[in-house]
Amino acid sequence: MIVSKTSLPAVLKIGLESFEDSRGIYVETYNEALYRKRGIKVKFVEDDYSRSAKNVLRGIHCDSRTWKLITCPYGKIYLVIVNCDRRSHYFGKWESFTLSSSGRTQVLVPPQHGVAHLVLSEEAVFQYKQSEYYDPQRQASYRWNDPRFKIRWPIKYPILSPRDRVGRYVS
Repeated sequence: MIVSKTSLPAVLKIGLESFEDSRGIYVETYNEALYRKRGIKVKFVEDDYSRSAKNVLRGIHCDSRTWKLITCPYGKIYLVIVNCDRRSHYFGKWESFTLSSSGRTQVLVPPQHGVAHLVLSEEAVFQYKQSEYYDPQRQASYRWNDPRFKIRWPIKYPILSPRDRVGRYVS
């Protein structure tokens, strides 16, 4: 496991080890002892995933308490993490990652950071662990093309939910 810092403080990129042979591949996506040994002491309480078709864009979603450990076990996604902490001088700064089943990479996202992903392959699975139980009342959403963030998306007309089309900020 290789842990790397990113341009956003507290956002980490994690390279996973794998075993591959003629039968296929085996990847350990989480081992609490190994993560703690690397200084990652987040306690996760919920695992979730979404499956989406090509050109679906989900997000930008965040809340003030939840850490997320994100991976793409199937397909390929363009992941964007945005600092949504209005008190931070990093507010509005973002970084993108391309995650795929062949890349074996995770991204650890702290609270007050928005998460969005665009499906690049015909279909993809976005999988994540959360440190808090999902509470829609705590969730904030920003429009995928919020002009404050100036995110460079590799698409002009994504497939969006009504929530992601308009955004909904919660303080």
